[in-house]
Amino acid sequence: MFPNLKLNTKFKNNDNGEITYMKNKDWILQTKETRRNFTNSTWVPLRANCSEEQGDIRNIGFTKEYFGCGSVAFPIGQRNRADKLSWDDIGIGRSARPYSYEDGHYSPIEEYEYNDKDPIGINLIFEHYQPVVGTTKWILNPDLVVALGLVKDGNNWVRPEEDFIVVARETIDDKGNHNLIEIKREFLIDYLAARNLSLRLSYYRQRIVNVASIETSAYVGLVNKQEQRDGGSFELLIRDLEDVFGGSWSMLRVWRNDIDEDEDAPVMGQENDENTDLESSQGYRGGYEGVSIEGEFFRDEWIEHKNISVRVRGDKDQTLPQFIVETDGTRMASDSLNNENIGRWLWFRPSIVNEILNHRGFSLEWFSAETGGIYSTSGYRTHFGINSSELITVYAYDIARLAPWEQHIWAAHNIAPEGKVSAELLKAQVEANPASTHAVEELLFRSIELLEAGFKGVRNVDLFSHEIDEYEIKKHISRFSSKDQTSLLRLAKELVRIFSDRLDVSELRQLSTHKDKDKLGSNKLLEDILAQKVGVDRARQVFGVIAGVYDMRIGDAHPTSSKIGTALKLAKIDEKESFLKQGEQLIHNFGESIWWIGKLLFGQSQTK
Repeated sequence: MFPNLKLNTKFKNNDNGEITYMKNKDWILQTKETRRNFTNSTWVPLRANCSEEQGDIRNIGFTKEYFGCGSVAFPIGQRNRADKLSWDDIGIGRSARPYSYEDGHYSPIEEYEYNDKDPIGINLIFEHYQPVVGTTKWILNPDLVVALGLVKDGNNWVRPEEDFIVVARETIDDKGNHNLIEIKREFLIDYLAARNLSLRLSYYRQRIVNVASIETSAYVGLVNKQEQRDGGSFELLIRDLEDVFGGSWSMLRVWRNDIDEDEDAPVMGQENDENTDLESSQGYRGGYEGVSIEGEFFRDEWIEHKNISVRVRGDKDQTLPQFIVETDGTRMASDSLNNENIGRWLWFRPSIVNEILNHRGFSLEWFSAETGGIYSTSGYRTHFGINSSELITVYAYDIARLAPWEQHIWAAHNIAPEGKVSAELLKAQVEANPASTHAVEELLFRSIELLEAGFKGVRNVDLFSHEIDEYEIKKHISRFSSKDQTSLLRLAKELVRIFSDRLDVSELRQLSTHKDKDKLGSNKLLEDILAQKVGVDRARQVFGVIAGVYDMRIGDAHPTSSKIGTALKLAKIDEKESFLKQGEQLIHNFGESIWWIGKLLFGQSQTK
């Protein structure tokens, strides 16, 4: 974050007991800082009043660093007048507030007035003084917030449509007052371009250090100076602390003598020499040892836009990717594919699904056994299919219409066509005859719901001890989560977590008749309840896959365990298949076992 106001001043005592300051001349001269411009920075301060101090300002050892900044946006027609404005005009000492004139004219808070009733600029930060609660809040211009589609997230403003990227951020001091609001320059210039504005900054940086003497410090050889440097004005001021804080003082006290304190409603008359008394005193305050070294830098700067506003104005994005569309690797630009009648599909590695779902605000829904949709923060649903080569196929237009940042993610997983377009996707998109098959992921959750409903409706007990966030859990429980054996075992762990680990053991013990029911775990208790209905052998057969998956869960923590092979066989996983298929088998077999529990206990039925 700029400005970096964390002081790294270190102090130590030398052999003579004197304080040595672990700072150098470049620090007080601000050599590095004055070379940096916000026109090249990632973050631009819109308003800042940041200060950090160590020690007492009147004593040796005091160190201070301060950064203040104000800003106003101006249209091109006011550029000449705005060029004359500096720290006194737009710096931190000026507050953006509404004002009502006596003649009825009203100046809204957004308008920056050069003279009374002479608006020439736009305020991007508003000041809201709250005297009742004793704080001062800064408010980011609501027009900027809405135009960029920002949402408040703690002290940050994020843009959900672009992966919740932080666009603006605020810092607040320990008293609850704002001391910094800054915005990412990429988004600032997009907004400025849409309104054809340029942003003028005026900022001031101050550094102070108090030393015993110049000659015994790291600042030996420095002298007072003023200079124009790096487009700004720098001044170095070296003064004895005695000259800064020492000196004579005088005090005059005047009071009235014509008030009777015993009167119920005293009234003072006109003031004159007879009814007033006074006294005066004077003296000298001194004894301050040491030297104050102060460096300060002022600069005004323009932040210009590039006349491109992709987000606010909807200008054409010149950075969109290209996609492979032919078996020979031929590519087409995203713009050329952004046509609903393009008649082309794109192929992607299955890893794209997890990559996309790892981003906040995305979700997965299944439409059939081999097709589904990924819901995006950009508001679109990307309909995909899984083909015979286990690749993801998507209609090209569905990718080309996505937000640019999403397209770049898809492009990174794009490959040449292989294995034709998903058959079930073609049935839905070309034949308008969606497949009537069901994804194993959806059947799993449906089976769990049916079993839970059976226990509630027939046994009047809650099967599970707590609810799950199905929206989030579906991101992790899918065939795409299985990429290798480690991730396959992790998928088994997720299955156990949403089923076995949630079973309400206390409720199941009430239903169990096993002699050792107080020692049994959740799976064994449920198995015993089923055995009461269908016998021990049939119950053990149904619970075989669940036991295997549970053992796989243990294998996730101990991947070298020799029991993994046995657990895979018990879970009916064909290790000759791809890991994507193994993941699909794992979910299918686990869900089928749960379905059979419900079927045998309560007579439930559903299409498998």
